[in-house]
Amino acid sequence: MKLPISSILSFLTALLLVACGGGQGSNAISSADGRAVDLRYADYLTITDYPDGYSVATIRNPWDSTKALHTYVLLPDSVPMPAYLPEGTLVRTPLTRSVVYSSVHNSLITELGAIDAISGVCDPQYIHQADLAKRIDQGLVANCGSSMAPNLEQIIALQPQAILLSPYENNNGYGAVEQISIPIVECADYMETSPLGRAEWVKFYGMLYGQEARADSMFANTEAEYSRLKAVAANVTAKPKVMMDLIWSNVWHQPAANSTMGIFLSDAGAQGIAQDIEKSGSIGFTPEEVLYRAQDADYWLMRYAQAVPMTLKQLAKDNEIYTRFPAFKNGQVYGCDTQQVDFYEETPYHPERLLSCMIALLHPELADAVPNAPVYFTKIQ
Repeated sequence: MKLPISSILSFLTALLLVACGGGQGSNAISSADGRAVDLRYADYLTITDYPDGYSVATIRNPWDSTKALHTYVLLPDSVPMPAYLPEGTLVRTPLTRSVVYSSVHNSLITELGAIDAISGVCDPQYIHQADLAKRIDQGLVANCGSSMAPNLEQIIALQPQAILLSPYENNNGYGAVEQISIPIVECADYMETSPLGRAEWVKFYGMLYGQEARADSMFANTEAEYSRLKAVAANVTAKPKVMMDLIWSNVWHQPAANSTMGIFLSDAGAQGIAQDIEKSGSIGFTPEEVLYRAQDADYWLMRYAQAVPMTLKQLAKDNEIYTRFPAFKNGQVYGCDTQQVDFYEETPYHPERLLSCMIALLHPELADAVPNAPVYFTKIQ
């Protein structure tokens, strides 16, 4: 779709005023005048509400925690423009038109009841959420191409109020999309170091889409159920040892103790094979190092993506070393086909669901405590 150059220029000028704060002064309000939103788990997000009706959301840089990655000034459309605003990217809320790059955030926004505010998406082939997929098929939501090389003309035609995307380390900016002055919301929640830490970001997205009450209720329920399940698993006497995932380019990543998956395993009454390493994130091992560490592993849980279910025969064909693990020999291998199961769309903001699944799998004796556990991992035959 070709747009008249005059329309594009008018749109970009209006967006530039929004992104720069509409010409308002900066830093006129002291942070002491604000009230901090209660965020007890998130390490990289702070939100402060101010008397003039706006909020300031600051995202810390996950790769350099001494710096801010981005600061947003969230001002509801119903609130007149204050005489002064602090520095930051101004976003008028609630968003009613947005382009959302990742399937996980598209799912969350849909769950928050703001599906109509999703005007465009990237990589629609990865979207499993039925209602949103239907809207894409009907042409109600535009396909903006690949998140690595989005269709700039399509994005401009949609006239979104914001673009939501996931930042990454040393990305050197976002290319041409950064030049059109549409506010970019950097969704760094995936870098949080705990399951509840990431889930708590729902409060930020609730503010963006005018669904604060729904977001607060959603997180309160998640927190309560996660805490209940954690307390149940804390009483187990035997903690099974678990190895994770598959070799990739001759490197086999295993969750360290303070990684999100490491915390999941611990909270489920289990332990990873790298649980002795007090680090966040995963540790890259050689296959031989994993073989050494996993000689007493009781279970092997893996995530993969393919059109047909994984089999033990395929594992043996892919790499002979897989057959040497006791978990393989004992038939305790479980897989989650992320191409068929909504693992990455559901579990980031519902960690209680994954915790429930892991407790049911690793501690069948606790079945009564997790009667409705979802099944993400199924036995590989």
